[in-house]
Amino acid sequence: MEFQHETSASNGSNGARLKLSEGEQIHLLHPKTLVAFRGAPRLREDRLMNFKGMYRKRKLIRSDISGPSELILALPVGHHLKIVMIEEGADLLFDIRSVLLYGSGISLKSVILKIKNMLVTRDFMKMKFTGSGPVGILSRGPLYEMKLDSDIPVYVDLRCLVAYPENAKVDLCVYGNHLASQHMNYQWEIRGKGTVLLQTGTTDRELESEMSNESFIRRVLRETIPFGGVFIK
Repeated sequence: MEFQHETSASNGSNGARLKLSEGEQIHLLHPKTLVAFRGAPRLREDRLMNFKGMYRKRKLIRSDISGPSELILALPVGHHLKIVMIEEGADLLFDIRSVLLYGSGISLKSVILKIKNMLVTRDFMKMKFTGSGPVGILSRGPLYEMKLDSDIPVYVDLRCLVAYPENAKVDLCVYGNHLASQHMNYQWEIRGKGTVLLQTGTTDRELESEMSNESFIRRVLRETIPFGGVFIK
């Protein structure tokens, strides 16, 4: 499968181009993202999802696209599509909401989360892929991988974690000194084997303000004077 991601610098709109060879097939979970298709009409077959699929994705229909064909997908503004290759025996857990498509050589399995993770994420299950093949992940901003270690933890912003190994040790925490822990979002402290996937599209509003043409003196006054954020815009 050939994949190409394209972004418009002017308005942040995104698109992706996929080319499937003879014998390749993908399951597209959001058929309305398909805006152009090149291939024999019989190579697209829409079908009702099973009950589990409807519940997980809150969708009724998926599109099965076979090759040889070419398709162009329209993606939400600010989102990126990353193709992740799943190998036999992989144990990554995903949020089904971030999955746009996956290959016919793999299948979905529901995994019930631990109680403490349910309370924090307000979700009681994640999805695990079995088999081998491509998975298309939608993320806010580019998607990155970080290798895990059994002794040295990786700390990931709670809003940015996309996938992590099922057998990893995951705890909710903050880190650094007292000042650092007071001024950060909650973090996942993750130890184990394998890799984590994280997205980088969650931005720091203070950094955005700093990068704008705002006066330095105005920003200092707003941050130091009582109620400065209210009276100084």
